[in-house]
Formats: sequence, structure tokens, C-alpha cells
Amino acid sequence: MGRYILKRLGLVILTTVIIVFMVFAFTRMMPQARDVYELGIDPEIMKVLKERDGLGDGTIFEQFYRWFTNIFKYGTLGYSLREPKEATDMIGERLIVTVRINIFPYLLAIPIGIGLGIWAALKKNKFTDHAISTLVMVMISVPSFVVGVLLQYYFAFKWNILPWKVYVGSDFSTNIWVGISSYFLPITMLTIGGVAGLARVTRAELTEVLTSDFMLLCRTKGLTRGQATVRHGIRNALVPIAPSLIGGFVGILSGAMVTEQIYSIRGIGGLYLNSFQATAGMKPDYPVIMALLMFYTVLGLLTTLVIDLSYGVIDPRIRMGAR
Repeated sequence: MGRYILKRLGLVILTTVIIVFMVFAFTRMMPQARDVYELGIDPEIMKVLKERDGLGDGTIFEQFYRWFTNIFKYGTLGYSLREPKEATDMIGERLIVTVRINIFPYLLAIPIGIGLGIWAALKKNKFTDHAISTLVMVMISVPSFVVGVLLQYYFAFKWNILPWKVYVGSDFSTNIWVGISSYFLPITMLTIGGVAGLARVTRAELTEVLTSDFMLLCRTKGLTRGQATVRHGIRNALVPIAPSLIGGFVGILSGAMVTEQIYSIRGIGGLYLNSFQATAGMKPDYPVIMALLMFYTVLGLLTTLVIDLSYGVIDPRIRMGAR
């Protein structure tokens, strides 16, 4: 087990370096990459900035080496070209807002989605199952931006019940109730998608488990249908579902670009989008782009490793790295 974890960590490091290098190379090939530092900056300062961010002379491999080693030398991924801040500080500020928005939908979707999936599986081919399946199908089929716009139109503009955007900072503290209620619409929008996915997967897995031979064996040993379902059915059905819940945790940190745009949330999704935009004379913010891509590359690879290891924790019969 320990050897397997070390092997996977080595692959994570290697994969991270390869992916980050490819992104670095592609961004440096963009026509505006070298001109971005020449917007009225003092030549001496511009020279230092180019060296720091790997834009000095040399091949693309030499530039990448300087940029990558600077991370360990100075402990920074570079400074934003639009704001006088480090890229990591900007990510940290936006990440707090993103977590605040995404944590509640994540916590709400788990019990509701799994509960609906279990209910539908226990009532298979009955009215309850058809009703839940139809609702889930609609929730999955309708795009999230349509749901967000409809919620905003009816609850904020037509009925004037809730604010149309999320309030933070001083706007939040001015009126606590308005600040809290401004989170209702985006939380509802994000919860709908999470509930639909979990309900569909739970129903499919539990339906398959309930028709398994070992469930029939449980009944022949004297267990009632409810006892067999609770003690063995649900437990076995959650084995493939539980790792997906760990993966869903990444969504808390990944942001919700569509939701943030609709409700004017200054989260990390908006930062990612704005960093690529080149409008009103502004160039793409390459240091922030590199910092974001490196952050999510490492996060995604580590999450995959944790998910793989979780199978062995959830089901002791699974041995990771065994031959």
C-alpha cells in the first residue's frame, strides 16, 4: 500500500510538471505574451519582470526552468499584471467567496439526492419512481444558466422577493437579512444540479443491488426486506457513490462560472474567465492564468489519488496496487 501511494505521488508530480509546461509553452506562443509587459513600464523593471516570469532570452525550456525554479526561490507564482497583488493572494481572496457559495449546495445535495435515489429504487416501476425519475431527467436536461436566469427573473425582478445578486463585504453588513437572502438563489441553482446527479446514480446502483443474489440470500436467512435493504443493500450501493462525493468536494473549490456571472459573484470562476479576456486595452493576465491552472492541476490529480485510495477504505475487499 505504501509503495502504491509513493508511486502514485510520483506520477502526480510528473504529470503536474508536464501539464504546467504545456500550458506555459502554449501561453508563451500567443502573440501578446511578450508585449504584455511593455505597457509603459520602466525598461529596468520590465527586464526584471521578464526574467522572473520566464520571458527572458533562451529556449522555451530555459524560460520554463527559470519560471518553475522561481516558485521555490521566492515562494510566489508571480504578480498580477492588472492589480498590485500576487497571483496567489488574488486566488485566495476569490477562493473564500467561492467556498462560501458552493459549500451549502454540496451539503444539501448529498442527503436530498441520495434520499430521492433510495426512495425511487425502493418504489421501482411505481408512480413514485416515475415521478422522481421524470423530475431528475428535467433537472439534468435543463441547462444551469436557464435555471439561474428563471430564478432570478421570477424571485428577484417579477416578485421582488430576493436580491438579484450576492452581497458581500460592506453591502452584506449594511443589511444582514438582505445579505443572507442574496445567497438563496445561487445556492438553489447549484443544489438542483447536485441533487439530480446523485439521485440518478443512487437509484441505478441500488436497483442493481436489490436484484442481486446476495440480497435473496439475506431474505432466505430471515431478514425482512427493510432489514436486508438497510444492512446490506444501501451499504453496497454506496460503494461506487461515496468516492464521487469526494470528487464533488473539488467542486467547492472549482467555482461555478455560470452562477458567478449571473449573480455577480466575485468568485474564482470569474477570476479565471477575466484573466483570459483581453478587452478595453487590457492584455491577458498570464501570471494569474498560470497560477490558476497549476492550482487546479495539482488539486485534480490529488483528488483522483484520494478517490482511488477511498475504495480500499470503503470496501476492505479492495486492495490498491495488489497483483
